[in-house]
Amino acid sequence: MSMRTQLLKGLLDACVLSIIKEKEVYGYELSQKLLDSGLGNISEGTIYPVLLRLQKKNLITSEMRASDVGPKRKYYFITPEGEEELENMVEEWNSIVKPITNLINKE
Repeated sequence: MSMRTQLLKGLLDACVLSIIKEKEVYGYELSQKLLDSGLGNISEGTIYPVLLRLQKKNLITSEMRASDVGPKRKYYFITPEGEEELENMVEEWNSIVKPITNLINKE
């Protein structure tokens, strides 16, 4: 497994929560937002287990909604617990990324 894959696996929960915090999304829309952010194509086989795990932790919730085209879609929403957890994740990320960047980019 590449370093990028390992890092992304550990950070995907925060990325998903961050996207859902901005606006409720359905699964395919979430994968497109991850792709548009530059993270590459994240497969449904990766995204849906993350969504299920976040729901089990009560960090997100979902509801089925009618679609203008095709079948109903499951939309995901962040919970207050999810917002708090995201804040903790961002704090932790910021406390790690700055020192590592300084070390790696040291000339």
